[in-house]
Amino acid sequence: MLSSKEASLLAALEPRAADEGIEVVTVEVVGSRKAPTIRVYLDTPEGISFEEITTAQVWVNEIMDELDPFPGAYTLEVSSPGIDRPLRTPEHFARFAGEEVYVMTTSPIDGRSRFNARLCGFDESANCVQLAVEGDKQVAIPLGDIKKAHVKGVIDFSR
Repeated sequence: MLSSKEASLLAALEPRAADEGIEVVTVEVVGSRKAPTIRVYLDTPEGISFEEITTAQVWVNEIMDELDPFPGAYTLEVSSPGIDRPLRTPEHFARFAGEEVYVMTTSPIDGRSRFNARLCGFDESANCVQLAVEGDKQVAIPLGDIKKAHVKGVIDFSR
């Protein structure tokens, strides 16, 4: 799911985030090689406030300055995971069971590599994400075979 660069940045940020009572949901490196963008998504069990993100921006920036992950220019973005929350860990998949999700795999499973499905949870014994596709057909996807996954955000305008 994470590139080696993303995994190393995540590992560098997690200890400080834990001290601050914040979870680093994920880290993404996107854009060109000459001037990439590093996106750091933060959250707490109660959700993350603008003030918490603003405070976190300072220490995230300090850690990135120490690491200098891309000598030269890069852009740093620190934000909440948003409505389409990325899913990365077994805990994420267990916590969001029952939600509609999008999962992309590294190689086809049952003839497909993209799934729009209901998340049933995470099977720790098999290290697999459990999905209900096309009604109630169950599909188990090994965690290591997931390239990308996120909750499909739903906005109800009828309220």
